[in-house]
Amino acid sequence: MAIRRRFSVFFVAFLWLIAGVCASDGDANPIYIACVEQCEKTGCVGVICFQHCNLTSDGKSISDPWYLQEPLYIKWKKWDCLSGCRYQCMLDMEEERVKAGGTPVKYHGKWPLQRAFGIEVVQIVEPVAVALSALNLGVQFHGWVSFFILVNYKLPSRPNRQTYYEYTGMWHIYGTLSMNFLFWSAVYHSRDVEMTKKVDYSSAAAVLGCSLIVAILRAFNVRREATRVMIAAPLIAFVTTHILYLNCYQLDYGLNMKVCVTLAVAQLLVWVVWAGVSNHPSRWKIWFVAIGEGLIIFFEIYDFPPFWGFLDAHAVSHAIAIPVSHIWWGFIHDDSEYRTAALLKKTK
Repeated sequence: MAIRRRFSVFFVAFLWLIAGVCASDGDANPIYIACVEQCEKTGCVGVICFQHCNLTSDGKSISDPWYLQEPLYIKWKKWDCLSGCRYQCMLDMEEERVKAGGTPVKYHGKWPLQRAFGIEVVQIVEPVAVALSALNLGVQFHGWVSFFILVNYKLPSRPNRQTYYEYTGMWHIYGTLSMNFLFWSAVYHSRDVEMTKKVDYSSAAAVLGCSLIVAILRAFNVRREATRVMIAAPLIAFVTTHILYLNCYQLDYGLNMKVCVTLAVAQLLVWVVWAGVSNHPSRWKIWFVAIGEGLIIFFEIYDFPPFWGFLDAHAVSHAIAIPVSHIWWGFIHDDSEYRTAALLKKTK
């Protein structure tokens, strides 16, 4: 009981501290704003110029008909005028800040990270976060595939060829949403535009909402379909409304962070309390996952300036998520075997 109380206080404190997330300072600087505006007019920041402000990459005017301009997949790989101007103005501002003995500040909600490669070739906005998201995607895919093979080909099945494990379908949905989120996370960190930001935020809310639903259904051992629908429906409605708000009304980073952390903390509390009162043989894995998720939330809230221009707190949270995902799928595998064995005993 004492451990559960500590976790409750720990995660409630996280929720309270979420309100302390503050807006960016760098993009509010009048010098930075003037630099970006001037760059969009002239196409240059100092001696560095961006041809995309006036011309396409092959020298055609941006006013040319659509069929004479670059295909979308080529434009996607390169910098447009605004992103190029913002990046170069940010570098100049940070260079002056370092010379004056100042510390880095955020621009448009992000720390000043170094982009990979050069001005006119493929850009990776946050290369470390992209690599870690892709690696986590591989871990999630391996965990989901091995779970699929386990419940469908290794464990006994019912006479109607359905699995004995009652939560197979929900874990498949969870795995699909997790892989979808990590795919778009990698895309967003490689190309930060409004569309990728919306999809990334929406995917994160969807997978966290699904995680909370699965946590409640599994912890309370809900097996009746009608009861499952009654529990899931309001949560699905809430997450759907939140996603529609982000995509159709206002893309609010602060609101999305509060909603996502609330969903994450709620489902972790459900799992931690359940692990404390159950006799599940793999409940120790939930404790490890809870600690890992707590660290992820910690780094999402108390982020720090990037080391060497590449490694920031968000990238560290992605790194922590990799072993957490592996352990979590290990628990799911163990739970399917545990529940299948228990149900087989009842049928004999």
